[in-house]
Amino acid sequence: MKKWFTGISIAAVSSMIVISGCGSQTNNASPSPAATNPAKSTEPVTITLNGWGSTPEETALFQQVLKDFQAKHPNITVKFDVIADQYMDVIKTRLVGGEGADVFFLDAFEAPALIAKNVLEPLDSYVKPDFDVADFETPLLNAFKGKDNKSYGFPKDTSTLALFYNKKDFAEAGITKVPTTWEELQDAAKKLTKADGGKVSRYGFGSAPELARQMFMIQAAGGKVSDDNGNAAFSSPEALKGLQPVVDMHLKDKSAGEPKDLGAGWGGEMFGQHKASMVIEGNWAIPYLQSTFKDIDFGTAEVPTTFGKKATMAYTVAYVMNKSSKHKQEAWELISYLTGKEGMKTWTSKGLALPTRKSVATELGFDKDPLRAALVAGNSYSIPWQAKETLPTIMNNFNNQFISAYQGKVSLEEALKKAQDTANKEIAAGK
Repeated sequence: MKKWFTGISIAAVSSMIVISGCGSQTNNASPSPAATNPAKSTEPVTITLNGWGSTPEETALFQQVLKDFQAKHPNITVKFDVIADQYMDVIKTRLVGGEGADVFFLDAFEAPALIAKNVLEPLDSYVKPDFDVADFETPLLNAFKGKDNKSYGFPKDTSTLALFYNKKDFAEAGITKVPTTWEELQDAAKKLTKADGGKVSRYGFGSAPELARQMFMIQAAGGKVSDDNGNAAFSSPEALKGLQPVVDMHLKDKSAGEPKDLGAGWGGEMFGQHKASMVIEGNWAIPYLQSTFKDIDFGTAEVPTTFGKKATMAYTVAYVMNKSSKHKQEAWELISYLTGKEGMKTWTSKGLALPTRKSVATELGFDKDPLRAALVAGNSYSIPWQAKETLPTIMNNFNNQFISAYQGKVSLEEALKKAQDTANKEIAAGK
């Protein structure tokens, strides 16, 4: 799955993978419009699927899922076209030029803007009862709904955030209970921090001062990132309340720092190098830590409650259909298999990405898994990394100013006001 962190590149795979098969073919007519729920056609059809590259292990899993689909649909050839760079720019250009793929990956972050452009096919009329829409985690399903409440995509996988903690450090510091509230996390971070002469060698908590990781803190305190018109709205007393503890842990308590403070590239590396005893990271950190830092004994827990509320982020991706596809029924057959229980079970079987269906997570045992249960539990109350169509502009300006507050160069209130004002000027200029 696409991962919301910096410092690690996602490997590209070959530019085109063709999955096809042989079998008896007939000359039945092309499918009728989807709303009539036509019978499956056996006429040979080729459809194109666009996505981004991934790790070799994920690529092998994905190829297996496509082969399984092919076995059930021998008349459909799937061309998987990997877009290695500037994914959304390429997708948009192809859609405008009439060369868009029949089906493609769409990150929740980008979904509102693309749905608003009316280039995606609503999928509700294709759905049959056995697809079991209610099985999807609600926040993840809603991330791909338009203002008309129609579903424009179904989520293929996800990761929430969880608290990763070093068991040995906890034992040495005499901490017997994993923090369940932010106040407890702050207290634990102070006990876990190691410093000599004011120079920190290990932070109790590794923080990521960027909107993609801090949006849940804003919302838990009653704030919001944008208003109904898409304008930035994070310079509010509520947002200030939500973010101040993050800043204070770094500047006042000196118990939290960002990865680059101690020469790490991202939170997982900071944790693995023993430069932080706790971090809040996603599912992607588990295989990374297990393969890169095999000696570390770590556990995971749900993100501590903030202001009495459970909250975490979710980073999810859907399969969507090009509204101009000439093979909509076949495209739906692909989407419904890939996001159906069988296809999703194969794709998420190794835990590299987590299921968006409750039944699949249960069948695979992830809801009881010592390391993944906390991440799965967060799905039901997660906040997808998404806002209005203007989120890219809002994010850039927030990140540019929040880091100044985190480093103590300006007050948090000043940073948020400047970021919001600049973002809204840019949003207004773009209308």
